[in-house]
Amino acid sequence: MATPLPYRTALVTGASRGIGAAICARLTGMGLTVYGVARSREALAGVVDAFGVVPVVADVRDTDAIVAGLGGAEIDVLVNNAGMVATVKPLYEQSANEIAETIAVNLTAPMLLMHALLGGMVARRRGHVVNITTTAARGVLAGTSAYGGAKAGLAHACRSLRYDLAGSNVRVTDLAPGRVETEIYLRAFGGDRERLNETMYGHVRALQPQDIAETIAAVLALPEHVDVTEIEISPTDQAVGGHVFKSVEG
Repeated sequence: MATPLPYRTALVTGASRGIGAAICARLTGMGLTVYGVARSREALAGVVDAFGVVPVVADVRDTDAIVAGLGGAEIDVLVNNAGMVATVKPLYEQSANEIAETIAVNLTAPMLLMHALLGGMVARRRGHVVNITTTAARGVLAGTSAYGGAKAGLAHACRSLRYDLAGSNVRVTDLAPGRVETEIYLRAFGGDRERLNETMYGHVRALQPQDIAETIAAVLALPEHVDVTEIEISPTDQAVGGHVFKSVEG
């Protein structure tokens, strides 16, 4: 007999499309009331209409606006999904604003949202945080110093956080996907969807957003004494990381 899900509510950031929308669909299907965060009500309309997601209109970097949008709801599951890649190029070729924005969205925002919601989870002795990081936080991928560095910081925060939460019945999972077919790199490709698809997805079997959603569902459904602390999920055809040697003359 399956163990009853101990959670009633979830908050998903970056909920309007891609991985976030797939997570919303899966969690509502599990009977959870899902609050979805995105920057506009129009962007959230699809998941609101299709899955009954409660819209929280806010920039992920505005923690106060997100908390206000919850209207006092007690959140049992936090999925820090929102992320962005400003550009894929060497750090010294990126602008200072691109670096700062990458760190703010991928590291600072999820840290502050955890800060805002974990106290209630601990007090209720009921909660699960899922931080979606990336294999770029573990392996070496060219042009991702800011993005990989920010996500690596979040991954390490998960490890430290487990010491703070031990005995609280609140679980933390660091879920690190490899290449997933989404639009996260669209900005780095100058908004050119055709070039993005041809370069990143057209010739490989990439993960799909539903694969990430199913992984999260499986982790949440485990008994409360089981915490899957770290998961790396990659396409069968992908090996992350490696070394490139170039001559000085080259």
